[in-house]
Amino acid sequence: MRESQNAIVGAVTSSLAAPRSLLLGRLDTEGRLRYVGRSTTLSAAAGAAVAPLLSPAAGGHPWTGWTFSAGWGTKETLTVTLVQPDLVVEVDVDVARDSAGRWRHPARWHRTRPDLSPGEAARFSV
Repeated sequence: MRESQNAIVGAVTSSLAAPRSLLLGRLDTEGRLRYVGRSTTLSAAAGAAVAPLLSPAAGGHPWTGWTFSAGWGTKETLTVTLVQPDLVVEVDVDVARDSAGRWRHPARWHRTRPDLSPGEAARFSV
């Protein structure tokens, strides 16, 4: 079962000018950005729509020093660029979650939501 969800962009793969996928988060009840999943590979048009809305992360990004797995069951890590976590996007997700509350399958990017602030996006829950 798939459903539409909102999430905050916390990092991207590739570059800020041409992002290939989005690493997504949600704020928990204490206001910390928790990682919830990654998008599928963005089309060139989707990357072009997202790129101008991204800005480099300022100091103190909550994911500084983290490594992200390239795929389920692999030790290969992704090279990511942290971004200022102020862009909300709408994605379609499979409702299946792992024991940490993250989406088990990649999310399909649908659109940006510049009308929402990170505090207005759905909260992280396990």
